[in-house]
Amino acid sequence: MTESRFWLGFSLIPEIGPKRIALLREQFQTLGDAWHAPEAALRHAGLSDLPLRNLLKRRSELDLDAEMQRIRRVGAHIITQADDSYPELLQRIPDAPPVLYVRGALAEMDNVALAVVGTRKPGPYGQKAAHDLAKAVAGQNVTIVSGLAQGIDAEAHTGALEGGGRTIAVLGSGIDRIYPRANAELAQAIMRQGAIVSEFPLGTPPEKRNFPRRNRIISGLALGVLVVEAPEQSGALITAVHALEQGREVFAVPGNIFNLSSVGTNRLIQDGAKLVTGAEDILNELNVAYSTAQTQRIAERIQPANAEEAQLLEHLGTEPLHIDDLARLSGLPMAFVSSMLTMLELKGLAQNVGHMQYCRMT
Repeated sequence: MTESRFWLGFSLIPEIGPKRIALLREQFQTLGDAWHAPEAALRHAGLSDLPLRNLLKRRSELDLDAEMQRIRRVGAHIITQADDSYPELLQRIPDAPPVLYVRGALAEMDNVALAVVGTRKPGPYGQKAAHDLAKAVAGQNVTIVSGLAQGIDAEAHTGALEGGGRTIAVLGSGIDRIYPRANAELAQAIMRQGAIVSEFPLGTPPEKRNFPRRNRIISGLALGVLVVEAPEQSGALITAVHALEQGREVFAVPGNIFNLSSVGTNRLIQDGAKLVTGAEDILNELNVAYSTAQTQRIAERIQPANAEEAQLLEHLGTEPLHIDDLARLSGLPMAFVSSMLTMLELKGLAQNVGHMQYCRMT
């Protein structure tokens, strides 16, 4: 039996999660040794009464070969934390799932990923924002991660597929229980152009309690999380909290202040999330290089709003220039220059490179 089967075995034992598996790995040379260890050795290794009783009972009942065959029969495979193919970004989070069930294939390029989440009942604005942003970002070889839910999730996956990029769906159910069923066809497309993953054993139903836990994987697989239309009480905001705890970037699309579905996203922006008006905002923040042709199209589409903005742009070049120098060269008041630079940033015409220095997007 290969070591991965013992990883699978421990993941199927109630009350034995990431922390206890990590403990067993420290105490035994292999998880195979831990699986076959006597009760006294397991207790000495630090297993308390309930997980120990569960292990002793279930390991005598489980046929690990048969469990691996069940996984293969549904067209899936498992990846463990000991495997080189385990996602690098996910490996870094404190409670990374020891075992991932995968349908489709994960790729090395998935280490450059953006999670896109939001309400299940978006308006036309949210649908278009999620779809178009995911399509544009995926077109620059950034994998889109989401949760396969209806609404924003589905729009993000669809946009990524249309952009010719990769996308990963993270389930709150067993990998053999596609949920919602309305997205079964979308799930098949995702498997062909990415992967569907879950930490839950085969047959696990899509219970409400699973989804907050699922959300930490969505953020854990990505460099940042983009929230599009999220009401005040929203699972998308839980994902944003996970992202912050994991040291990931948080982005938000601003919404109508009179729309309850925008309360959560607008509050994220108030709390410091990066305001997003276009794909370039995300790509710049994640330091993802995108094509000069795309940048040129953006610059051609968005023009200075007035003579003062145009004047300021004339003094911006590829070399960073301090805001004080811009004010001096343009002859404009400092406060005016500062506000105009903010607007030029939002339009993708200027970039803040730090220390109050700016350059022109080229």
